[in-house]
Amino acid sequence: MLTKRFVQIAMLTSLGIALHMIEAYIPNPLISFAPGAKLGLANIIALVTLVIFGLKYAILVNTLRCIIGGLIIGSVMSTLYSISGAIVSTVLMWAAYKHLSKYFSLIGVSLLGAIGHNIAQLFVASLLVSNMRLFIYLPIMMLVSIFTGSFIGFTAVNVLRRLNTATQR
Repeated sequence: MLTKRFVQIAMLTSLGIALHMIEAYIPNPLISFAPGAKLGLANIIALVTLVIFGLKYAILVNTLRCIIGGLIIGSVMSTLYSISGAIVSTVLMWAAYKHLSKYFSLIGVSLLGAIGHNIAQLFVASLLVSNMRLFIYLPIMMLVSIFTGSFIGFTAVNVLRRLNTATQR
């Protein structure tokens, strides 16, 4: 059983890394409105891992994805932003999923994760440049989070639905 879980976590991590790398090469159509904004495709894997395996494995998958993806892409700074956002968003999503699931669907959980991700990244960026005024950018990031968080949540719901259908056969 331990080997099976290890393989499943390795596969989820690999999928997260692949989505992380694919997204790095997708041009940002909102560059003039929201530079640095991304869909967060790898967060689909984070949410799926959180639902299936819980917080510990979701943090493991997300952290490994950020580190390995950052090493492959070659961006140390983006790795720092990714890890901070990934950990904060995963913990927020876990808390909402575990304690507020009667109020939040997985799409709502994903929205909270997207918001937490952006706040964490802005916090790290403001610390690195010693300027808390970067938080003026937060309303724009929150607006983007509505769309990205909804998309990621909707996609994760469909992935989980298909996984349940596949395991019932």
